[in-house]
Amino acid sequence: MTLDEFKASLSDPKAPKLSLALQALWHDGKGDWTQAHDLVNDLTDKDSAYVHAYLHRKEGDEWNASYWYKNAGKPKPSKSLDAEWEDLVSYFL
Repeated sequence: MTLDEFKASLSDPKAPKLSLALQALWHDGKGDWTQAHDLVNDLTDKDSAYVHAYLHRKEGDEWNASYWYKNAGKPKPSKSLDAEWEDLVSYFL
């Protein structure tokens, strides 16, 4: 699947069968931050932490975002949230 195909899937009513990280990003891409967060909230692996960090950055909770970026072993980006979302989707695809 490509980034463009992933974006096109956002018009579907149901998430495609992909990794949990991509499912969370799919829900976020559809505007359902809560569902996206629920998918990764209780997970501690680095991939989930990376998505969790982005979600808290989007929420505006900078302290919590920094915590999760550290757990993911990733630097906190200074780019736009839209650009980070695309980078994350591409990274996990």
